[in-house]
Amino acid sequence: MTYVVLGLGSNTYYGHLSSVELLANACTQLADILEDMKISSLYKSSPMYYLEQEEFFNMAVSGFYKKDAFSLLEEIHSIEAMWGRDRTKEVRNGPRSLDIDIELFGKEKISSPKLTVPHERLSERAFVLAPLLELLPQNADVTIGSPDFYKKKLEAAVQNRQQIEKIMDSAEFSDLLKCVSDGNNENAYGG
Repeated sequence: MTYVVLGLGSNTYYGHLSSVELLANACTQLADILEDMKISSLYKSSPMYYLEQEEFFNMAVSGFYKKDAFSLLEEIHSIEAMWGRDRTKEVRNGPRSLDIDIELFGKEKISSPKLTVPHERLSERAFVLAPLLELLPQNADVTIGSPDFYKKKLEAAVQNRQQIEKIMDSAEFSDLLKCVSDGNNENAYGG
């Protein structure tokens, strides 16, 4: 089993579901494929690269995965599609109902046309680094990079004026997940 960290983001509705509800639904499904899954707090961040869009809601999850990174990529693409993502119709770095990235896959380094791990822009994005640091084990033996390395990268990103705000801690988000898994989206934040 391999320790993985996934970054999640959303900034549009899909049907009647808000970004926060979409993230909660995705987490419920990810819990079926990741063992001992942990979730970060929920953050709100300004868009990067393509600025003409709404703010993003971002978070991360970590856990242990049984198969290889390409199998995980297929599974997360399925989850994204289920919640409205259509890569053929989107603007690169533009609005999306759900985005799930493999940030870390153990100590593996992968560089292929389909997948780059660690994620190629991981160390420049505050919206990835802040939730990742909440989950990263102190034991760097299971991942590439130490918490200190990622803390320095987060400080640099924040100094570079990247806007990020924690809007819900992981305990609150866990409560939201319980509502979603019980089928009670009426109590969901932003719904």
